Amino acid sequence: MSATVPDRYRHLRRFAFGDSPELADELVELVVEGVKTATCSAEDEPNLSTPGERWIVLDGQGLPRCVIETTEIRYRRFNEVDAVFAYDEGEGDRSLCYWRRAHRAYFGRLGKFREDMMLICERFRLIEVFGNLPAERR
Repeated sequence: MSATVPDRYRHLRRFAFGDSPELADELVELVVEGVKTATCSAEDEPNLSTPGERWIVLDGQGLPRCVIETTEIRYRRFNEVDAVFAYDEGEGDRSLCYWRRAHRAYFGRLGKFREDMMLICERFRLIEVFGNLPAERR
């Protein structure tokens, strides 16, 4: 999907979710569908967001798909993430069990996983979707 970024967003920082093109595509679709409203990252990742900051989210091919706005940042240890946050991440069956399994694997691939690792837990809202989506998904 090709999308043009409106001038009002061109200054925003850009990122893709996940660690592969396939995961980036899967996760940005959940955002566009309104299912995914939260994410987390290891505390040592360089792209720390702040509430009110907007970001352009890229798909797996590096194309801009949408703009999100950070609404909340909280620090939690991996083993302290609760079912509500796991549900808001929107992945799999949205359970805490699924979240733990998927994120152990993800942070393991990055060589960072520890049960007590500190995470940056972020909530966000969808601002705008780019591209030629059906009207009911805009």
